[in-house]
Formats: sequence, structure tokens, C-alpha cells
Amino acid sequence: MYRVDISARYSGPVPKSPRPSRPQSRRAALLEFAILGLLHDGPLHGYELRKRLGSALGIFRALSYGSLYPALRSIVDSGWINERSDDADHDAPTSKRTRITYQLTAAGKEHFQGLVAAAGPETWDDDDFDVRFAFFSRTEAQVRLRILEGRRSRLEERLAMVREASLARRERMDSYTLALQKHGEERAEREVRWLEELISAERRAALDPGPAADGIGLSPTNQRKSTNNKE
Repeated sequence: MYRVDISARYSGPVPKSPRPSRPQSRRAALLEFAILGLLHDGPLHGYELRKRLGSALGIFRALSYGSLYPALRSIVDSGWINERSDDADHDAPTSKRTRITYQLTAAGKEHFQGLVAAAGPETWDDDDFDVRFAFFSRTEAQVRLRILEGRRSRLEERLAMVREASLARRERMDSYTLALQKHGEERAEREVRWLEELISAERRAALDPGPAADGIGLSPTNQRKSTNNKE
């Protein structure tokens, strides 16, 4: 049987082929969105990007360079960011490595604005919502409100299903499973209340624009910590 020799793929330059109009996985789409959002504030090196992705967005806490740099290359090829070579790394004077700075292009800014305008059901999911929320300050008020309301509905549906399943299986659960079930319910209930507060704040701001309410603009994780500290 005749086999095609594919070794050239790994030993020489790869010819550019048309990039798919959308990333092939939801996680790749979220990473692309997050990179564009972070670069919206200004140019960053790959190290700085990875650090900010890990500290601000839990889904990317364990992001490796092996995942980050192919994503950056793909976005560069799309024309949404460009790269510039800096001088040798100042943190390592003896190193001759050149650091690359990534910067958003005009096309990238336009593309990012299109992404933040989306408010479909996928933005209500756990990881998607956290990433989108991190860039709410660049999202229009009506879009923010639709995402918050959708997220609340998603959690209320999930909570109802958990409670129904708990009632059906309660007699067969041991004490630890029951405690875990209760913990999950309470956590979902707290997030629903938190979302209701945000929704109310967004609606008040729409009627009487003024200084942002306390906590708005924080990531979901940090805002929950802020709420807990106040309690």
C-alpha cells in the first residue's frame, strides 16, 4: 500500500493554509478571547501573558507554553496581533535569547469588539462565564445584563436538577455524600444571590448612570472574596 511521506512536515517550514474561521475547541476560543482582551490594554511578552492568564483566569492556571505559543502563532497568522523582537532578556544578562512582544492590531481590536458583543448560551457556562466576566468593563451594558441573566437561569436550572436528584437518592446516600450534596447546593445558591445583586446593580446603573457599584469589574472569584470579607 502506498503511503504518503509526511516527514517534511516536521523537518522544514510548513506552508501556510487557510485558518478555520473559528477555533476548533471551546477552550481554544476562550484562550484566544482572553489573549486579545489582555493585549487590549497594551503589548505584553509571552511570559507576562501566561502569568496574567494564570493569575486572573482560573481556567488557564496550568496553561503551558506548549499551549500558549501555538495559540499566539495562530492569532498572529490571523492578523489580529503582531509580534516584535526585543533586545536580549534584561533579567538574564548572559542570555542571548530574544523576547517577543505581542501587540493588538487594528483588525484585532475590531475582532475583539465583535467577540465581547456575543451573549449566547455558551457564555453562561462555567469557564466561559468566568472569562467573559473578567472583561466586563469592555462589554456593553445590555450584553453584560443578558449574560448575567442567562448565567442565573443556567444555575437555577442546575440547582433544580441537583435538588430533584438528591430527593430521589437521599435514602441511599451516606453522610459524606449528603454533606457534599448540601455543599454544592449552598454554593449554587450563593452564586445565584450574587448574580441577582449584579443584575440589580446593572439595572440601576441603566436608569441612573453613576459610579460603578462596589465589586463590579472584579473577576467572579475575587468578587466573591470581597463579598465574603464584607460579611
